[in-house]
Amino acid sequence: MYILILYYSRHGATAALAEQLAIGVNCVPGIEARLRTVPPVSTVCEAVEDDIPESGAIYCTEEDFRDCAGLALGSPTRFGNMAAPMKYFIDSSSALWLSGSLVGKPATVFTSSNSMHGGQESTLLSMALPLLHHGMLVMGVPYTEPALHSTQRGGTPYGASQVSGHDQAARLTADEQSIARAAGERLATVALNLGASE
Repeated sequence: MYILILYYSRHGATAALAEQLAIGVNCVPGIEARLRTVPPVSTVCEAVEDDIPESGAIYCTEEDFRDCAGLALGSPTRFGNMAAPMKYFIDSSSALWLSGSLVGKPATVFTSSNSMHGGQESTLLSMALPLLHHGMLVMGVPYTEPALHSTQRGGTPYGASQVSGHDQAARLTADEQSIARAAGERLATVALNLGASE
């Protein structure tokens, strides 16, 4: 069993958050994290990406998506919405919607932004909408997670998040790391419990 941690990251901030979710998932015995990304999109229609990216996680396949026990979906904020590459990937998942492959599986969402008011919560909600259409069980981060009470930057009840700063140099704070790990651990635990009840 694996949790698919599917993200798009242009400058590395969302990827760093994905790695923290993976740590949380991997803390739960009996399930593992599978990190995947999506290719960038281009305004040049003829542009084609290589099958394997130069660095980082490999591109997600339909099988990765279909066969996961749970999903953590991540994107940087783009004007209060998910980035175009992630939207493009999700828009291509009609076959999984038609087959009901993701129905009843748990999911969570995560994001990063340059500023405190960069649209994190609306981005998280925008990523949750297609997951609801897929019949997934979308989970946030409950206030029983202590770091939600102390964070001064990222982290919301809608999902894990990070404020990377305009220079993209800001590292994840201890609270941002804790919230992301808690989200990953919670997702893995619920996925295992749902799998055991089938």
